Amino acid sequence: MKFELTAKDPNSSARCGVITTDHGQIHTPIFMPVGTVGSVKGVYHKELKEDIKAEIILGNTYHLYLRPGLDTLKAAGGLHKFESWDRPILTDSGGFQVFSLTGIRKLTPEGCTFSSHIDGSRHTFTPENNVDTQRIIGADIMMALDECCPGDAEYKYAEKSLKLTQNWLERYAKRFHETDPLYGYDQTFFPIIQGCVFPDLRIKAAEHALKFADAGIAIGGLAVGEPTEKMYEMLEVLDPVIPKDKARYLMGVGTPANILEGIARGVDMFDCVMPTRNGRNGMLFTWNGIMNMRNAKWEKDFSELDPTGTSFVDHAYSKAYLRHLFVAKEMFAGMIATEHNLAFYLDVVRQARLHIEAGDFAAWKEDAVRRVTSRL
Repeated sequence: MKFELTAKDPNSSARCGVITTDHGQIHTPIFMPVGTVGSVKGVYHKELKEDIKAEIILGNTYHLYLRPGLDTLKAAGGLHKFESWDRPILTDSGGFQVFSLTGIRKLTPEGCTFSSHIDGSRHTFTPENNVDTQRIIGADIMMALDECCPGDAEYKYAEKSLKLTQNWLERYAKRFHETDPLYGYDQTFFPIIQGCVFPDLRIKAAEHALKFADAGIAIGGLAVGEPTEKMYEMLEVLDPVIPKDKARYLMGVGTPANILEGIARGVDMFDCVMPTRNGRNGMLFTWNGIMNMRNAKWEKDFSELDPTGTSFVDHAYSKAYLRHLFVAKEMFAGMIATEHNLAFYLDVVRQARLHIEAGDFAAWKEDAVRRVTSRL
């Protein structure tokens, strides 16, 4: 994998670039739809490619390891073939999912032991077997195993957690370089910068992680309970520390406004379940603001979902029709809303790229944030 910068905004840290993998190119800034268990919920791959214009999707190591399991994935020839997706895939290490299993997991210097949320069976992730697992899954970009520190952690806990993550990273990198891809194409991995909301820990984490970074690096442990202002502050702390030739991935973020503010602070890659999860629950994101499609105000509104939208669903169905589907609890409602939201998120980063290239991103961003955060 390689990352090449192609444009820079003169009035912010926003930039455009191209990530090249053996499964194709990714134009940054980019939003990556989340396909946790091998599918982006409620969306056909044809729509992901043609209407949503996704260039890369995610899978999750924790979930795929438990089901369908490594034997099935290896027999299929990896996740790309198993789910019939021929573009790039990124896999999280499962560290965040294990972090969220408070009460049924245990962290040690060796690794993390946890109980399956499916059947209660006990499993252990170590840096070494996590590399092996992600080799079998076969993602183009793998994430190093880390501990995701809570956003409200005290300094002593965050410092101890960072030391664990750094130890795991060293072992992960060693195992990665001792092993080879299984399916005839290249894989890379991103180290993850932790350190909670403490600038000195974030800088320390970045300097250590960069020793193991190839074309990119991830920023983890944000949007996990800390104030949004703290997230932006940590991005500003890291911006001058991370070399410009490394792709920067802000994990698990976020709202359209978060993405725009992250781009302004030098972030290249984003993912979040919000467009799919909120879509299934009736929330639509648009360039004019946020809509709750169950509200009675849409009952006789036969206008398009989003006249400025780029997905065919924006122009094919009315607000009144989508509200009717949600009230009637039709499965089709979630499918329409999910596709709309994902197409909107991809349009947000696409418009950001255009304005970075035009040199007016900073001014455009201020107006765009105001528009996308309003409530309709």
